[in-house]
Amino acid sequence: MADFDLIIRGGTIVDGTGAKGFPGDVAVKNGLIAKVGKVEGSAEEVIDATGKIVTPGFVDVHTHYDGQATWDQEMAPSSWHGVTTVIMGNCGVGFAPARRDKHEWLIQLMEGVEDIPGTALAEGINWEWETFPEYLDALERLPRTVDVGTHVPHGAVRAYVMGDRERPGAIPTDADIAEMSTIVEDGVRAGALGFSTSRTVIHKDVNGEVVPGTTATAEELIEIGRAMGRVGYGVFEMASDLNREWDEFGWMGKLSRETGLPVTFAALQSIAKDLSLEEQISTMRAENDNGANIVAQIALRGNGIIMAWQGTVHPFRFRPSYAAIADLPWEEQKAKLADPDFKAHLLAEENDLSGQPQDILGLLMVVASGWSMQFEMDDDFDYEPGPGASLAARAAAAGVDPQEYAYDMLCQDDFTGFIYLPILNYADGNLNFLEDLQESDDTVNSLSDGGAHCGTICDAASPTFMLQHWVRDRSEAGHRSGKRITLENAIKRQCNDTARLYGLEDRGVIAPGYLADLNVIDMDALKLGKPWLAFDLPAGGKRLLQKADGYVATIKGGTVTFRDGEWTGATPGGLIRGPQGIEMAEAAE
Repeated sequence: MADFDLIIRGGTIVDGTGAKGFPGDVAVKNGLIAKVGKVEGSAEEVIDATGKIVTPGFVDVHTHYDGQATWDQEMAPSSWHGVTTVIMGNCGVGFAPARRDKHEWLIQLMEGVEDIPGTALAEGINWEWETFPEYLDALERLPRTVDVGTHVPHGAVRAYVMGDRERPGAIPTDADIAEMSTIVEDGVRAGALGFSTSRTVIHKDVNGEVVPGTTATAEELIEIGRAMGRVGYGVFEMASDLNREWDEFGWMGKLSRETGLPVTFAALQSIAKDLSLEEQISTMRAENDNGANIVAQIALRGNGIIMAWQGTVHPFRFRPSYAAIADLPWEEQKAKLADPDFKAHLLAEENDLSGQPQDILGLLMVVASGWSMQFEMDDDFDYEPGPGASLAARAAAAGVDPQEYAYDMLCQDDFTGFIYLPILNYADGNLNFLEDLQESDDTVNSLSDGGAHCGTICDAASPTFMLQHWVRDRSEAGHRSGKRITLENAIKRQCNDTARLYGLEDRGVIAPGYLADLNVIDMDALKLGKPWLAFDLPAGGKRLLQKADGYVATIKGGTVTFRDGEWTGATPGGLIRGPQGIEMAEAAE
C-alpha cells in the first residue's frame, strides 16, 4: 500500500505565506497536505514538477456563480485558471431567499447588474429552495471542481421582506429591517460567509431601475451588520459610488468597530465615484487607525468591456442600420455586415442615443466613438496598452478613418474580432497606481466577477493575468513604470490573503494539515489565450471565455481536477459553511 495518495516532486514551492520559494516535494493524504520538503516514500500518483512552481489553489472572493453553481460542475472559466475556491453572492444580487412570485424579478435583477443571460438563468435554475438555508442545501447537493461559499444578498432579502413595496427609494419599516436582520442572521448561522449590498447607480435591473441597496440608509445597513455580529463572524461586502453625503466610510467604520467584523468594498478608479481612489484608500485607513477593519478589494487591470459583433455591446450598436439587423439570426447579420454597401451606409450614420439613460450617456459615447480609448485584442494583446496601441493610433498609421478600422477589425477571423475598452482603473493610461497597493495589508486582489458580465467582460482569468503580466512580463514602457510584483507576494495575495479575509484558515498555504488545494504551473509557458464567445449556457446563452497555457495540474482536496488545462471529470469540491479552521497535521498522516 502506498504511503501517500499523491506526491508532487521537485518543484519550487511558493507556499502562500510570502516566504521565498524553495525546492521540495509536497505529499498529500486523505485530502490534506501531509508533508512538505524532502518526501520519502511512495504514492498512488506522482507529478513531476521539475522546473515548475507549486502554489496553493487560488481563492477568488468576488464572483457571481450564484445561478451557474446550481447546474454546472466544471465552474468554468474560473476553474481553468487555478481557482479552487470561489465566493459568490457579491454586490447584493443572488437567488435566495426567494418567494415563488419573485423568481423572474431576481433573474431580471441579476441580468441587469451582472449581464448574465436571463434566459439561461430561467432554464438553468430549478428553484429547489425558498429560504437561504434551503439554497445552501441545494448548493451542497451538487459536487464541483471547486469549493463554493456565498453571501446573503441584500436585493433578495429586501424583495423577500418588502414584496411589491420594494421600489427604488422605498423606505423599509422598523419591522421590515428587523425581519431582514433575522434572515441574514439565520443565513449566516446556516453557513453564509457574509452579507453583500450594492450602492452604485451603475447597477440596475433590466428595466433600468437601481438595485435595492442603492438607497438604503446607514441605519438599515448597520442593523443588518449587527445580525452577523450576533453570530460572531461574516464579511460585509459592498459595491458603492461612495457618495460624500452618504459618509460610507463613517458607517462602515462604526459597524466594523462595533461588531469586530471586516467590511470590504470595491476600490476602483471610477468617474461614478465621488472619491478618487487615493481618497478612498486614505479615508479607509483613517477609519482603520481608529480601530475599524475595512479592506479594499482591488482589481489588477483595467475593468472594462470586451466588444464584439455578437457581444452585449460594440461601437456600432447605436447606428440605425445596425439596429435594423440586430435581431436577425447571426448568419443573416454576418451577410449584412460583409456587404460593402451596408458598411458604407452604416459608417455614414450618426449614433442614435435617444432613449438611453442620462447617467450613462458619457459612457455610451465612449463605447460608440472613443477610438483613442479602445484597443485591438490581437493574439499577443497587452492588457496595459499605451496610446500608440489605440484604435485611433493604429487607424492613423494605416491611413484610414478610426471607425472604418474598428469595423474591419471586428470582422476579422470570421467576424470574431474583439475590441478592449478599459472603463475603470485606467484613468492614467497605465496601472502604475496599483504598484504600492500590492504591498498593502489592507487591500486584497479581487473583482474578477467570475461568472458574470458574460457578454462584456472576461476577468475570471485574473490570477493568470497576475502571474503572466505583473510577475513575469511587465516591463518599462513610455506609459508605465514597469515595476513588478514578486512571485511570492502575488501568490500570498491570491491565496492566503483572500482566504483569511473570509475566515478560511484551512487553505491558501502549503503546509501540513492544510487542504491539498494546489497548482503546478509552468511559469515559462504561462499565457492567456485569446477570448472567444461561447453559446453553451442553458437556452444557448452566450458567455466570454478565456483559457490559458501553463497549468500543468490543478488539485482540489488531493484530487487532480485539471491536467494541462483540461478537466479530468473529477468533482471533489463542495459547499463551504462558515469559517474553516485548520486541520491538525496528524489527520493527514
